[in-house]
Amino acid sequence: MKELKPYRNKLILTCFLTCLPLFIGLLLWDRLPEQMATHFGADNVANGWSSKPFTVIGMPLLLTALHLFTVLITLNDPKKKNIGGKIFSFIFWIIPAVSLICCLSTYAYALGLPVNIGLIVNLMLGIVFIVLGNYMSKNHQNYTIGIRLPWTLDSSENWNRTHRLASVLWVLAGIAILANSFFQSTAVLFLVIIAASMIPAVYSFILHTKGI
Repeated sequence: MKELKPYRNKLILTCFLTCLPLFIGLLLWDRLPEQMATHFGADNVANGWSSKPFTVIGMPLLLTALHLFTVLITLNDPKKKNIGGKIFSFIFWIIPAVSLICCLSTYAYALGLPVNIGLIVNLMLGIVFIVLGNYMSKNHQNYTIGIRLPWTLDSSENWNRTHRLASVLWVLAGIAILANSFFQSTAVLFLVIIAASMIPAVYSFILHTKGI
């Protein structure tokens, strides 16, 4: 498809990086346990496990499929020209980064290395929120990325105002999540994420009721 052609090399590279944990896992296969911790509680204690084949092979492949789906949906957005260049690049790199960090952390934990999952999760989410927040206001109306509500898609003014607010809130949320790395409170994490998601949505609806 012609939409994909200019990005073919980047897509190949990012798919390779997303799958890279699979090859690393195969190299470590004999050292990894048959059941591997893949879910952790607020106290960084494992409370969910998956089989070695699913963790080493299944997870990277699922993430690669998700990566392809996300990129192709974005490239086929009728309004993709309205998507900010930085956020467009973010779409290409976020899942490969998640795959490398999460899968390699899982392997390290399985091998008995000291891994602070709560710290990793908070740092990763904090950075994501800050990056998205910095470029949110530069992202114009589209069907793929942003706060896509009926009233934001119907009104460019509503979209722009909502995303200007979201831009500030998401940067603040990212800073709060990074600070939470020291406390690793699940309640704080969820409250910050819910607030950053709901406040712009409510604000956009209020604008809609005012005819904006």
